[in-house]
Amino acid sequence: MPTPDYVRQIALSFPETTEQPHFDKTSFRVGKKIFATLNAPQQRATLKLSAQDQDLFTIYDPTIVYAVPNKWGKQGWTQIDLTRVPEEMLTDALAAAYCEVAPAKLADAIRAQRKDSEDEES
Repeated sequence: MPTPDYVRQIALSFPETTEQPHFDKTSFRVGKKIFATLNAPQQRATLKLSAQDQDLFTIYDPTIVYAVPNKWGKQGWTQIDLTRVPEEMLTDALAAAYCEVAPAKLADAIRAQRKDSEDEES
């Protein structure tokens, strides 16, 4: 089970990411754009995904990964239950969220890095 510290560690590992308060949550931003928020007391992360990524991640189990149930969900905001999501899936979702809002140069670097890691594993 990924902890809030794990979410923080992965989110801050992406280039030019900052951690800032966002209402009663912690946000992770690249530039001024939020790609994830962390609600540690509720063991939940909320990520900004593309419509395609949101569809892919929610297929796993819509009780663990699900669109925010309002207009924000239609814009890609997706909640993840940290008590039940596999670490690898959370890591992939955080990377996808980062790439969704990061400048192209930074997003392309993360995509290339992740592709190289996948190639090494196969």
